[in-house]
Amino acid sequence: MKKICLGVVGIVLTFFSAYAQPSKDSSNYKSRKLTFEEANLVSSYYKQDGNNASVTGGIGSQKLNDISNTIDVKFIKWDKKNRKHSFDVEVGIDHYTSASSDQVDLKANSSASHADTRIFPSVSWAVEDEKKGLTFGAGISGSTEFDYQSIGVNANFSKKTNNRNGEFTAKAQAYIDQVSLIYPTELRGGGRDDDDYARTARNSYSGSLSYSQIVNKRLQIMFIAELIAQKGYLSLPFYRVFFNNNDVRIENLPNSRMKIPLGFRANYFLGDKFILRSFYRYYRDDWGLTAHTIELETPVKITPFISISPFYRYYQQSSVNYFAPYKAHGLADQFYTSNYDLSKFNSNFYGAGFRLTPPKGVFGIQRLNMLELRYGHYSRSNGLSSDIVSLNLKFK
Repeated sequence: MKKICLGVVGIVLTFFSAYAQPSKDSSNYKSRKLTFEEANLVSSYYKQDGNNASVTGGIGSQKLNDISNTIDVKFIKWDKKNRKHSFDVEVGIDHYTSASSDQVDLKANSSASHADTRIFPSVSWAVEDEKKGLTFGAGISGSTEFDYQSIGVNANFSKKTNNRNGEFTAKAQAYIDQVSLIYPTELRGGGRDDDDYARTARNSYSGSLSYSQIVNKRLQIMFIAELIAQKGYLSLPFYRVFFNNNDVRIENLPNSRMKIPLGFRANYFLGDKFILRSFYRYYRDDWGLTAHTIELETPVKITPFISISPFYRYYQQSSVNYFAPYKAHGLADQFYTSNYDLSKFNSNFYGAGFRLTPPKGVFGIQRLNMLELRYGHYSRSNGLSSDIVSLNLKFK
């Protein structure tokens, strides 16, 4: 996969250096033909470790490695009414190896489940009427891997205030998913051990409302409210749960879940070289989980073309009503899970980004106008830790 990652970078560099040649000044010209606006290539490497694997009932290795590549290409055109149409095509692929997934079959030294590849394309369209301050948009997406398939649709609407200092936005999304029922080998009826797995539905629907306001030349704020409803099979069939009498079953959770996140964002410009970005989110759902998130990021311009962005995020959540650790559930429990993602914990995520935007282009390629490197370290109070490094190249 490292060769794939480097290969994708090379292909994109070659393609856009040839295709996106510098054009004449078009600042006052709005083309009615579909034209290339920008492209982004994002590659990342993620690594984690811990000792609370859900596949083995809340104990065991959580080692996981993931390599991901995403290409996002945007095109624009103007229609006869001078409205801007934007088209966005994105294709992503990631590949992971997981020690815990390899334990679906406890007797195998290594099984097909220890690794998987996910492909996730999407297409979106938006039309903006700058004169009226109106924007409409819609999109469709997909995601496929060995045991999970998803199709998503979305729509959005936004309206700016008359003075253009405020903007109201409404979004709606739906994901229609199919989960393959891959049970632990010892819990499969009749000793079945084949690849003809049954599937079941899991659907998610969400809506959000937000309002952003430019308070003054230094301060911008935003309020966000969401409502998320999930229906269908919300457990994972290969997650074991060990009971206090040594009985073992698969995870069993309710077939519906309602989530309510509320957020507030504020950006403050501390002169020409410093920006303070802050975000707070409160979350609760009908499984009993409540959570608080606080994020801070401070981009700092070292020169007009170089900046660094240290960031920090603190997160705290309660446990869902149905969680208990290894061999702590009783047989009278109607719902049960030993998934530590649903346990009580707090976490810290911190790191920094480095951004380069030279006027003559990165590596001397004029249309390659931005390179960004980011690194982050994540740690949980229950022992899970991870590191992620990403590279973003932007072509215009």
